[in-house]
Amino acid sequence: MENLNEMTDEQLALSYIEGSNEAFDQLLLRNQSKLFSYILFVVRDRDVADDLFQETFVKIITKLQQRRYSPTGKFSAWIMRIAHNVIMDWYRSQRAGKVIDAPKDNDLSNVRGDDTVIADVECQFVNSQTLSDVKRLMNLLPASQREVVFMRFYQEMSFKEIAETTGVSINTSLGRMRYAILNLRRMVREHKVSLQLA
Repeated sequence: MENLNEMTDEQLALSYIEGSNEAFDQLLLRNQSKLFSYILFVVRDRDVADDLFQETFVKIITKLQQRRYSPTGKFSAWIMRIAHNVIMDWYRSQRAGKVIDAPKDNDLSNVRGDDTVIADVECQFVNSQTLSDVKRLMNLLPASQREVVFMRFYQEMSFKEIAETTGVSINTSLGRMRYAILNLRRMVREHKVSLQLA
């Protein structure tokens, strides 16, 4: 049998369908960080992201066991599509329940500094603040725009993959990206934010 570490995600998925639980463990290991980051970025709440991540993997397992996976495209795009659908279902349920969660702004828990050289500390602080400002502004974008920005820049997906994952046309994906960039530029001007790294 082929070494699991050398198999592609698509081969691992097929191996799991045929009964190899070790293949699924490898799939989970390879994809959990990317998938969780995506969900957390879109919903902006760690507890909700944990729940949605678990729900996503339950759906992935179910679909694999029902043999509803076909290796015609990338496995990662297939699971991102499932995660997207789970997130959209969650948003719909939130809208129906009229529940509004405030974003957790001004979280400085991940700001780190180097005490050895003051210039390095200042550069790190400036860079950290700039990245924090970018994140804060991105959190103000509508969910569909924030999702496209995350997929494109953080997950390095092509617009074709984004379109397939979100179930829209490539033109719609491009349009969402265009509006996201326009909105970010407008917010930078309105909030007088400097986005230059040190």
